[in-house]
Amino acid sequence: MAAPGKAGGTGNRPDLFTAALFIGFGALGLWAGRDLTMGTASAMGPGYLPRIVCWLLIIIGTAIGGFGAVRARVDIDKPRLWPLVIILAAVVGFAFIAEFFGFVAASVWLLLVGSIADRESRVREVILLTAGLTAFGALVFIVGLGVQMPIWPF
Repeated sequence: MAAPGKAGGTGNRPDLFTAALFIGFGALGLWAGRDLTMGTASAMGPGYLPRIVCWLLIIIGTAIGGFGAVRARVDIDKPRLWPLVIILAAVVGFAFIAEFFGFVAASVWLLLVGSIADRESRVREVILLTAGLTAFGALVFIVGLGVQMPIWPF
């Protein structure tokens, strides 16, 4: 990010943008679920949880926007496309590899390719985290939750 107070004045631009997104998604959700019945806490209707979540988004967005309006001005940096492309390739690759080669190969692909997006990642840390997260993911999703996906390609 740019240095705080670079251009003078107030208005933390990333915080204000985040606040606008939160408030916008909350309002959109309230509008989309306007026909769902709310119900009560003891007899929840189909609109109960979505309405609560949308109001929470609006409240959090308002709080973030209020704090962002009084903070020192920080401009929004230009987005870097290369990390976005790498993460997209990692996620799409996971979907294809998981179908044909199993969870372990797909998880290793996701974590190794995804780590390329971070220029500060170290090879040893990436390998250790990949091993740990792959084992943890297999235990939680495949064994614990019973997700219908092969662990191994054979």
